[in-house]
Amino acid sequence: AEVVHSAGLMIEAANAIRGYTIDDIRPHLYEKLETEFLPQIIPAYAATEVLRRLSDARRDYVYKEAVLNPTNPRDRAVDWETDVINKFKRDAALKTYSGVRQTPDGKSLFIASPIKIANEACLACHSTPGAAPASMIEQYGTANGFGWRLGETVGAQIVSVPMSVPVANANKAFVNFILSLCGVFAILYIALNLMLSRMILKPIRDMATAADAVSTGDFDIEEFTENRKDEVGQLGLSFNRMRRSLKQAMKMIDG
Repeated sequence: AEVVHSAGLMIEAANAIRGYTIDDIRPHLYEKLETEFLPQIIPAYAATEVLRRLSDARRDYVYKEAVLNPTNPRDRAVDWETDVINKFKRDAALKTYSGVRQTPDGKSLFIASPIKIANEACLACHSTPGAAPASMIEQYGTANGFGWRLGETVGAQIVSVPMSVPVANANKAFVNFILSLCGVFAILYIALNLMLSRMILKPIRDMATAADAVSTGDFDIEEFTENRKDEVGQLGLSFNRMRRSLKQAMKMIDG
């Protein structure tokens, strides 16, 4: 759950970067596309580059904007990514999708979110080659990245994480839980022993010492004076009665 949450934050960050690029960067630089192609104003490029740098710090998390018909070849979806995108295309209400797949390096967990054409500004570059900036056509040609429609699901934002990461986190959490549990039991053990010693063992030891003294004829030992309603209190009262009875009996014998 922690890994999925972190991956979800990366996708939310990517969407924020995409929105910022469209609303605040693109309007100021779009006219320059007629003479010079600036990939920095492309939302997918901006999000991918920023999160690639984030992945340099968190190497286990890999972000990709996989697209069925991308302008930039590096964004082209591979087979398993195509299956994820088609799942989003079949179910328009599906917001996120996660799963585990086998890779050459072992099992990998992935979390995906659909890429939909929700902003008409995207169609300026991806509707038809004739509407696209000349510098972009010169950079990428006219074969790919066109024919997109408003509201269409064209790809998916995918964050991949090796399964070793959540397994390692789970093992760490388990060890911490066991250590905490052992600490709690140790504290309870000490506390119970202190309570047992103070409330039961000490009074019984005191009465045992008093009983030894009484058995040798020493009746000067003080009576058990703790006012308790439990079994130890009842034992103390019985001991006091026995002491008084023995003392009285000894006086009668001596007399």
